[in-house]
Amino acid sequence: MATNDSTTNVKRLQVRRFKPEENPETHYLNQEKGLWAWLTTVDHKKIGLMYLGAIAFFFFVGGVLALLLRTELLTPARSFMDADVYNQVFTLHGAIMIFFFLIPAGPAVLGNFILPLQLGAKDVAFPRLNLASFYIYVIGALFTLFAIFTGGVDTGWTFYTPYSATTGGNVMAMTFGVFILGFSSILTGMNFIVTIHKMRAPGITWNKLPLNMWALYATSIIQILATPVLAITLLLLTMERALGIGIFDPALGGDPVLYQHFFWFYSHPAVYIMIVPGFGVISEVISTFSRKIIFGYWAIALSSLAIAFIGFLVWGHHMFTAGQSSLANMVFSFLTFLVGIPTGIKIFNWLATMYKGSIDMKTPMLYAMVFLFLFTLGGFTGIMLGALSVDIHLHDTYYVVAHFHYVMMGGMVMAFLAGLHYWWPKMFGKMYSEFWAKISLGLLFIGFNMTFLPQFVMGAQGMPRRYFNYIDQFQSFHQFSTIGAYVMGVAFVIMAGYMLHSLLKGKPASANPWGSRALEWQTSSPPDLHNFHHTPVVINGPYDYHKPMSEFQLGIATSHNGHGHHDHKTVNVSKTEKEQA
Repeated sequence: MATNDSTTNVKRLQVRRFKPEENPETHYLNQEKGLWAWLTTVDHKKIGLMYLGAIAFFFFVGGVLALLLRTELLTPARSFMDADVYNQVFTLHGAIMIFFFLIPAGPAVLGNFILPLQLGAKDVAFPRLNLASFYIYVIGALFTLFAIFTGGVDTGWTFYTPYSATTGGNVMAMTFGVFILGFSSILTGMNFIVTIHKMRAPGITWNKLPLNMWALYATSIIQILATPVLAITLLLLTMERALGIGIFDPALGGDPVLYQHFFWFYSHPAVYIMIVPGFGVISEVISTFSRKIIFGYWAIALSSLAIAFIGFLVWGHHMFTAGQSSLANMVFSFLTFLVGIPTGIKIFNWLATMYKGSIDMKTPMLYAMVFLFLFTLGGFTGIMLGALSVDIHLHDTYYVVAHFHYVMMGGMVMAFLAGLHYWWPKMFGKMYSEFWAKISLGLLFIGFNMTFLPQFVMGAQGMPRRYFNYIDQFQSFHQFSTIGAYVMGVAFVIMAGYMLHSLLKGKPASANPWGSRALEWQTSSPPDLHNFHHTPVVINGPYDYHKPMSEFQLGIATSHNGHGHHDHKTVNVSKTEKEQA
C-alpha cells in the first residue's frame, strides 16, 4: 500500500510555507493544445471533461425527448405523434438518461476529475485504461445512435421479454450498445479501487480519506460486481432474437420472469451507482459551506458500503406483482425497508453537520439543500412502494414515475449539479455568476415539483404509466406537469448560458474560492498538469474546520534522504507539526 504513516517522518521536516499559484499561466488546459492532444490524452482531468461533454450532449437529447413526451400528453388523445412513435420516444428517453447520463455522471465525470486530486495523486492507477474506458463509452453510444436511426426501439428502457424478443425495430443494436457500455463502467470501477488503495499520498490514512472517496469506492464495488449480470442478460436476449434459443420465451421452454430477475439484480444496484457518488458530493459540499467538521465521519463512510451490500438483496421489490411467492415478497419488502437505514444515517449526519454551522448560502450549498428536500421525499415515497399492500395498488402507475424521478433527478441530478458548481472553479479556473445560478436553481426547483408532484396524485388515483392516451379526469394534472417540464427546460437553458459565459468572460478563480480544507483545493485553479508540483504529505484531515485557514496553506517540506541530498514535498501544514519542525 502506498500510504505510509508519516507521523515520524513529518517531525523531521523543515517547512517553508507557500500559497498555491492563484492564476497560473500554464496549467492542464493549455499545456497540450489541439484536438489530437485531447483525443489521445491520458490526463484524468481532460478525460473527465470529455465525459462531461458527452453526458451533457446525452442529457440534452434525453431532455428534449422528455419535453416531447410531456407535450404529447397535454391532451387525452393524440396531439402530434402516434402510439408507436410515443413508445420509441419514452424508450429512448429512459435508456439515454439512465445508461448514458445518470450512471456515468458521478464516477466518470466528477470521479475522474476529482479522485486523484483528493488523493494527492498525479493520475489514476491506469491512465491508458481510463482513456480506453471513455472510448468504449463512445462506441456504445454510437451503437445506440445507430439503433435510433435504423428503426428505433419501442420496448421501454427495461427491454422486457417476451416483447423485446419479438418486436420490430433495432433492439439488437440498442442492447449491444448498452452491453458495450458496461465494459466502460467495469473498467472505471476497477481503476478507481486500485487508485484508492495504492495511490494515496503519504499521510492519507483510511480515516483521513474524504467521504467522496468512500462513496466512489462503494460505487466501484457495485460497478464491478453488478454490471456483468446486465451484460450477460442482454447477451442472452440478443441470442434469443438472433438464434431462437428458448431462454425467456415460454413457447420454447423459457421463462420471461427470469429476465426480470436478471435485469433487476443489476438495475437496482445500478440505482446506487447513480446515487452513491451524489452522497459523496453532498458530504463535501455541506461540510465546506457549513464551516464545520463532518458529523459522524465513520457512520457516513460505512453507510456507503452498507448501501452497496444491501442494494444487491432488494431486486425483488420490482416484482411484487410478477407471481413471486408470498414469503419472497415479505423478505424483499423487509430488505427494502432495511436499505433505507444507512441512507437515513447519512441524512441525519448531514443535518447535524449543518446544525449551528456558519452556513454560506452559495450555489453549491443551495443545491445540496434542495437535494436533501427532494431526495427525502423520494425516499419516503419509496417506503410506500416497499409496503406490499400499497404496492399492489400503485405498481405501474404514475406514482412510480414520480418516485423514480424524485430519487434520480431530485437526488442524483441535484447532487451532480451541486458538485459541478462546487468544482467548476477548480476545473476551469473561472467563476460563474452567482445571481444567474440562483435564478436557475429557483426555476429548476419550482419546475421540478410542478412536473412530478401531480404525478403522485395521478398514480394514487390509478393513472397507469407509459400510456399514450388517458381519460379526461387526468388532463389537468398532465397539463400542470407539462408546464413544469417547460419551466425546467428554461432553467437548464439559463444554466448552460452562465456556464458558457463563465468560460469566456468569467472572473478568474482563486486557488480556493470556497475556503475548503480538502486537498484538491490546496493546488492552483486550474490544476497543474500533474495536479501538484510535489507529492503532498498530508497532516490535516479534509474536514478540520476547527483549525484556522492559515494552517492549511501548502508548504515545501524538506527532509534529509540519507544520501546527503534533500527531498522536496508538498505538505498540508498544521500548527503542531510546524512547531515540532
